[in-house]
Amino acid sequence: MTSSSPASSWQHTHEFHQGNPLAERNTRWAVLLTAVMMVAEIAGGYVYNSMALLADGWHMSSHAVALGVSLLAYAAARRWARDGRFAFGTWKIEVLGGFSSALLLVGVAALMLWQSVERLIAPTPIHYDQAVAVAIVGLVVNVVCAWLLRGEHHHHGHDHTHDHGHAHGHDDLNLRAAYVHVLADAATSVLAILALLGGRLWGADWLDPLMGIAGAVLVAVWARRLLRDTGRVLLDAEMDAPVVEEVREVIAAAPWHAEITDLHVWRVGQAQYACILTLLTDSIEAQPDGVRRLLSVHEELVHVTVEINRPARADQGFSRPANSLPKRCASPGQRAER
Repeated sequence: MTSSSPASSWQHTHEFHQGNPLAERNTRWAVLLTAVMMVAEIAGGYVYNSMALLADGWHMSSHAVALGVSLLAYAAARRWARDGRFAFGTWKIEVLGGFSSALLLVGVAALMLWQSVERLIAPTPIHYDQAVAVAIVGLVVNVVCAWLLRGEHHHHGHDHTHDHGHAHGHDDLNLRAAYVHVLADAATSVLAILALLGGRLWGADWLDPLMGIAGAVLVAVWARRLLRDTGRVLLDAEMDAPVVEEVREVIAAAPWHAEITDLHVWRVGQAQYACILTLLTDSIEAQPDGVRRLLSVHEELVHVTVEINRPARADQGFSRPANSLPKRCASPGQRAER
């Protein structure tokens, strides 16, 4: 019988994110509904000579592709969840899916703007009654898809509220990307219906392209916000997150004096962070395991590496002479991980 290695008790998994099965299933249904309605709107646009309906159908086709990207991201993250090549798990595959969807949203906004301006310059006759009916069906489908994707991007995961008043809520960025695409579809459907009704009741043909321009601006704003949020995660540009200041507060309140000489914090899950912390101190009480215990109050810190450095000379900013330290504590660095 073989005995386990002593190091095994210090080892841990790097599979921080457990996936979002409910969101994946609902996204699958949203892809199916969107694809069916896309075909109906494009066909209706050609048959009834409605540029608004046709444009909405093509917009929906791009959203169907984007929802498919989100679905593939979920599947890829699940498939490679235990692949050792991913140092901190596969959660960022989902974030990458959200970023890709945001890029597609930019393309949708540009297409909407182009078609709207073109239609403003050269308007064509429209079969209003039939076009309005198809657009209403499209709006219903969008509402159903939004209901499928509702809320999970706000409530999946967990929040951490601490005594000092910070609350950390992080959403599923891949699901939010899918949700934004559905909202964009719903918005363009509403604008198309308003424009078609305005043209039918008051002969205001110019409303159709005007609403298209407004929709393009709205979609572009959503895309920009999504690009910003997903880009920050992909580039590890989150050193302004509240948890970073919380790490500094923990060290400042420690029972021994230490200076933070290096600090890196980045996200490895929806509300989970990895942290590398280097301290300079002359206190023999400051040990890596103790630092990790102090930081454990913040549950979102799921992977913490601590390095303790001791000053070699008394003139490095600490009052205790270096030669008064026990020899075992004078090493250049001590590290511990969890």
